[in-house]
Amino acid sequence: MSTIQIRADKLYEICHNVPKVELHCHLFGTIRKDTFLYFNERAGKPFTDEEILAFYIRGEKPVGVLKAFRTLDAKLIKYPKDLYRLTYEYLEDAHTHNILYTEISWNPTGTALKSGISFKDAQKAIVDAIDDAEKKIGIQGRLICAVDRADTGEKAVEMVDWMLENPDPHTIGIGIDYRETDRGPELFHDAYVKAKRHGYKLTAHAGEYESPWQNVDYVVNTLHVDRVDHGYSMLHNPKLVEQLVSEKKVITVVPTNSYYLRNFTPEEWAQKHPIRKMIKLGLRIHPNTDDPTLHDSDSTKDWMMMVSCFGATISDLETFSLNGVDGCWAPEEKKEELRAAITQFFEKYL
Repeated sequence: MSTIQIRADKLYEICHNVPKVELHCHLFGTIRKDTFLYFNERAGKPFTDEEILAFYIRGEKPVGVLKAFRTLDAKLIKYPKDLYRLTYEYLEDAHTHNILYTEISWNPTGTALKSGISFKDAQKAIVDAIDDAEKKIGIQGRLICAVDRADTGEKAVEMVDWMLENPDPHTIGIGIDYRETDRGPELFHDAYVKAKRHGYKLTAHAGEYESPWQNVDYVVNTLHVDRVDHGYSMLHNPKLVEQLVSEKKVITVVPTNSYYLRNFTPEEWAQKHPIRKMIKLGLRIHPNTDDPTLHDSDSTKDWMMMVSCFGATISDLETFSLNGVDGCWAPEEKKEELRAAITQFFEKYL
């Protein structure tokens, strides 16, 4: 089915109902507006309602999501039950878009150092929400502990130590999150080596916001990550692209990435966004929401954008879906279950 043949209602039906996995989503970036306002009210309103609501406006100069994350850690997240609520509400919302399996990124260092909740208590709250959501609504979640780039390499190693001291089968890997500017992945080499040595899976934000392609090269060829988050700047190095195509490395991309929305006009945005070229080059990409509520998006919208903005076909959507399964860190039995659901779904459309 070509792009031209797809009516908007049919595209919505496909993108909403396709069985999905989510591999690139920050817990704090899923916070519902009402929950954010409630936490602020409970804290005695250190911020005005207008300041909170500004996080949800994707205008010409949107407030950066990182500022929202810092606000939550520093002032509003105070108890383990807050993390439970965030997690359960995200899983409820994800389930409404037929996400069957998700790996959630969470920054433990911010929670421990700013919110004052120990790693042990915070992890338990998130895991309890994951377990309850699986029992009540059927979605399966797992946890990625993410290094905050603003922290030191020593803090990153400490985070891995917390994971080792408090092992939980739901916590399956590590990542690096947030701004790459002047904070290359080499700063966190020791944490990655230690996590890998102890059997954790690895991913990393690299090549976002037109940061150097060398960051992508480093996480792939020195840190040996299992997958790459964003990865856009690799397009400046054809040999690196060729390597990733050959290795079939899964790359989690974000259609609503705010950098490209801000820096290109509406007319040129869809043509110049790197995702369009990544599709044509045959890279194994998989679309994700990143920060769905703060980007004013959801997985249905993001998957629709792959077709309406970047020229993907329905056949491509099946490929993206299966890429996500191959790139996820679920047991093989779960992967086979997901592959079967996806293949069966697309038989109606291909």
